[in-house]
Amino acid sequence: MQPLAAVLAIALLILAAFLLLRWLIVTTEGVFLGRRVVVWLYDLTATRYDGIKQFDPENESAFVAAPLVRRLPGPAAWVLDVACGTGRLPDYLLAEPDFHGRVVGLDASARMLAVAAGKLRPFGDRAMFVRQSAMDLPFAGDAFGAVTCLEALEFLPDDAAALREMARVLQPGGILLVTRRTGPDAAAFLGRNRSRDAFEALLANLDLTDIRTQPWQLEYDLVWATKPRPGNA
Repeated sequence: MQPLAAVLAIALLILAAFLLLRWLIVTTEGVFLGRRVVVWLYDLTATRYDGIKQFDPENESAFVAAPLVRRLPGPAAWVLDVACGTGRLPDYLLAEPDFHGRVVGLDASARMLAVAAGKLRPFGDRAMFVRQSAMDLPFAGDAFGAVTCLEALEFLPDDAAALREMARVLQPGGILLVTRRTGPDAAAFLGRNRSRDAFEALLANLDLTDIRTQPWQLEYDLVWATKPRPGNA
């Protein structure tokens, strides 16, 4: 092989390795490397996570927290936030003046939960946190007036199984609020990228009703659903 050709071949190999690592670590956040890698990456970035995301309080209140409060079966409902991270939704939800309930945040990352607990300490026992996998929720059935999971389903080992668990712990008349990955990076989640119709069909197969998808951010739709009361299915 000529020297120039050898240099070009090496450069292409380096570029391919860089792109592969970027896809595995940055774009898909370790999901194709296994659950332990995903949790490790979130532990690694926990203290910087909010700064990286730069959540907009007005957007979070207008499109997520306030609409959720209006849909709850009661103002004192219990809400479970699955894959809560640094307590994003619990923080904004508990700040809503018309919400008088409690929020349980569940996540597999100990450091994310530590950040969330520190942030929400002013709310006292209205905010509680559990370190646990979303695949096996440690709660009885029909326990929560709402279950939420934002920007996380595509990082779980099995989104269908996780949604089944969320539906199980949701009380009749309760609200499910989750997100569906869209945008330019959605196709990078090979085998985890569901179309709008496929995602809504997945929720319908869990016997959820009033399924509604609305655009939210560049990379996500918000998807709402209701667990029907007996006799209203």
